[in-house]
Amino acid sequence: MFSLQTIFGKGDKFYGLLEQSAEAARESAKALHELVSQPDHAPVMAAFAATRSREKALAAQISEELVNTFVTALDREDIEALNSSLYKIPKSVEKFAERYEIVASRLQGVDFSQRTLVLTRATDVVAEMIGELRRGLRIDPVKKLQDRLQTLESEGDRMLLAPYRTLYLESNDAMRAMLAKDLFELIEKAIDKCRDVGNTVYSIVLKNS
Repeated sequence: MFSLQTIFGKGDKFYGLLEQSAEAARESAKALHELVSQPDHAPVMAAFAATRSREKALAAQISEELVNTFVTALDREDIEALNSSLYKIPKSVEKFAERYEIVASRLQGVDFSQRTLVLTRATDVVAEMIGELRRGLRIDPVKKLQDRLQTLESEGDRMLLAPYRTLYLESNDAMRAMLAKDLFELIEKAIDKCRDVGNTVYSIVLKNS
């Protein structure tokens, strides 16, 4: 017996596209961690450009497929929400990378690697959660992943406050403090975008359970 999805256009193709988008977000986070962890930035910036281009193409393809597909595996508004949230992760990462390249010489000694590592772990969880969608919308594994994501977000929040004492109270360079603050907050914003994806996945599973 054929399903409506089989008859009307392979609605499950959106699983694959969303998984590719999540993987692109994960790759951008890994590239960001490399950027702040190694002195030679040129190869990493090239990786950013390639990943960002691929993410833009995937987002556009998902939007186009939504127009052209009669039956979708998930509700259209859920696919649109996931597409938008996933797109914003590498977008936030790219903003950090662009600004960091400009001001890195002013921020020697400021450690961004611990925060970018949290972001990398958050994108790992996001990729797992997106992968769970095609496995039957199971509540238990998605809830465990959601809890991990919330824990990582809380860790990111705590780490955001840690450097401010040194930057603001123990430094005479106000511009350095402001530049670092801007970059720390961009990392936090990217982690928040991971949380948004997780919240959307969890709401989808609850709605369809």
